[in-house]
Amino acid sequence: MLSYPFMQNAYLAGTIISIIAGIMGVFVVARNMSFLTHTLSEIGFAGAAFGIFMGWPPIDGMLIFTLVSSIGVGELGAKSSRRENSISAISSLFIGLGILFLSLSQKNANYATNILFGSVIGISHQNVVQMVTLSIFVLLVLLAIFRFLKFDSYDAIGSKVEGLWTRTLSIAFLILLALSVSVSAQIVGSLLIFVLLTLPAAAAKYLVHTVWGMALVAVILALLGVWVGLYLSYITNLPVSFFISAIESAFYGLSLFYNYVQEKGLNTQSAD
Repeated sequence: MLSYPFMQNAYLAGTIISIIAGIMGVFVVARNMSFLTHTLSEIGFAGAAFGIFMGWPPIDGMLIFTLVSSIGVGELGAKSSRRENSISAISSLFIGLGILFLSLSQKNANYATNILFGSVIGISHQNVVQMVTLSIFVLLVLLAIFRFLKFDSYDAIGSKVEGLWTRTLSIAFLILLALSVSVSAQIVGSLLIFVLLTLPAAAAKYLVHTVWGMALVAVILALLGVWVGLYLSYITNLPVSFFISAIESAFYGLSLFYNYVQEKGLNTQSAD
């Protein structure tokens, strides 16, 4: 299997994506930004379709659309009272734009499928190099602001009292999230990227209780989902996004069960 260059590229890209998605996902979950990840995935679809329409690599269009729109979408969804309406309006608009650009580009249905749900054989060496470059940038910036971002994510009131530059942190995180969405969509597709950016981290918070511990567990769960998903996709010729989604959902379900057992055990001990 790994003798094929396209599978080598897929596994290398999947490893990079899992590391980025696992670490970023911890803060996505902590900051209650799953809604924004979902919305950015639709925007990424429109961006990729625009890139194809313009004759560019899909990831270039995806980067432009997600970077430009991430801050604006974050502002629109900042208040919970208008969050759902904002998601519905923006998601609908950009899905429509994506379909329009694909129609104007006169590409066949395979292009749409690859953008929406990812493609193992569609990852070239050039894509891998671009993903590595973007991922290194994301990781370096994330490490530079990690301590401040952790404080702001888990104690928003305290960070404001301490005079932390919360506004700048939010903007920086939104940009990093937009980059992560664009990078990760190469494997699981634009519409399923929130699977890797939310489920591994959501499962990790029930298993460990430190930020670094959650990041490590989230990365491991993401790696397992991607690696096993790629293998199953190779031997069955079925979409890799299905297997990754199913595996990560299973991990999340098991983590909920583990948490239930732990809480039940504590309640039993308290009753005794």
